[in-house]
Amino acid sequence: MIFLSHNSNDKPVVEQVALKLKNIYGQDKVFYDSWSIQPGEGIVDKMDEGLTNCRYFFFFVSGNSLKSNMVKLEWQNALFKAAQNRIQFIPIRMDNSLMPALLTQSLYIDLFSHGLDVAVRQIVDVVNGNNTYREPLKMFSNMVAYKYRDGDKLVVECHAEHFFEPISSFLFCTQQNVNSISAHIRKATLYRTNEMNDFRLENGYKTNVIMRSIPNGTVPGFPFIVEFKSKNNTPFDIEIVMHEKSQGMYYPIPIINGRKE
Repeated sequence: MIFLSHNSNDKPVVEQVALKLKNIYGQDKVFYDSWSIQPGEGIVDKMDEGLTNCRYFFFFVSGNSLKSNMVKLEWQNALFKAAQNRIQFIPIRMDNSLMPALLTQSLYIDLFSHGLDVAVRQIVDVVNGNNTYREPLKMFSNMVAYKYRDGDKLVVECHAEHFFEPISSFLFCTQQNVNSISAHIRKATLYRTNEMNDFRLENGYKTNVIMRSIPNGTVPGFPFIVEFKSKNNTPFDIEIVMHEKSQGMYYPIPIINGRKE
């Protein structure tokens, strides 16, 4: 059985997923509260029954579901079963909320970034055991970049969300000539810098990069902040942020538009 764990406020989206899965596997194979729990039946008892019979547990992660005690009880019980290899536990990212720390090692389906059709295709691949379409299935990132405008500056804050990161070295990618952009690390006295135009990433994508780093690590609550400003008032954007995980090895990190709440 497929169990869809969600908050009722997210039903407009979750129900579309449920209906598509119902059409593929049949209603009796999909535990979705709207049809799996009938009036007069005990909600907790039916939830327990669904969890007992489920083989695939999909947790729709959103600001709404993370605040719900009922949903929290569901996914934590399911995670315990997953640790015993009794079920497959797959989070589905619905908005820009951060994954709970307990899920930091989990792969997740990114509905928020890639849309409903891709997410459903991912779910079907997981259930069918032929998870061939892997591109939007991402590893959780402890480092998250928050990007926002502050007057004539573009500010990027790189946050270690859950634990200490020993390396504070980042590549900031832009399509604008890097010689026309100033990049200042906020509250840093010792730092390394480098800039390069016409840089190709490992996947062949062509961009221009601004490297900034400091000798100490990044601690939760004390982000690595860079202020960018055009030298000639030409519009620009930071399209990709990459973090150095080991010497010379940089990996993209998620970018969230707006200040960290």
